[in-house]
Amino acid sequence: MSTYHAVVWIDRSEAHVLMFDREHVEAQRIASRSHHKAKGGHVGSHGLKHGRGDSASGSHSPAGGHATSDEDFYHEVAQALAGVREILVTGPAQAKDEFHAHCKRHDPAIDQAIVGVQTCDHPSDAQLVAMARQYFLKYDRMAGNPGSPT
Repeated sequence: MSTYHAVVWIDRSEAHVLMFDREHVEAQRIASRSHHKAKGGHVGSHGLKHGRGDSASGSHSPAGGHATSDEDFYHEVAQALAGVREILVTGPAQAKDEFHAHCKRHDPAIDQAIVGVQTCDHPSDAQLVAMARQYFLKYDRMAGNPGSPT
């Protein structure tokens, strides 16, 4: 489905990719195949203390905390978004930021399409689409695209 807008809800175990226009919604779930999950750590204002922050070994994410080893999962999510012009990325924890960082490094077309990253808990797909529609209405007005298909 070729659409203008998409919203992604992502954590380290799965992603919900919802592409939509005014009349249609296409939903896809992508499960992580990795058994590697977060090993603790946190991102805070003390980014360079306690092993947080950038790491030459690549074992930490650029924002601090521990990075996931499941780049294949993030790439699969990015592939599902191919062709979408505006993407909102959501989720409850660090996976949304890790996905965004992955796109900056490996999927520049998707990175260019990401217009926002927001924290949200576990909404239903219908709630997620409703939230995204509201977000894109405001975003499009601010960006000067009042007639974009939502």
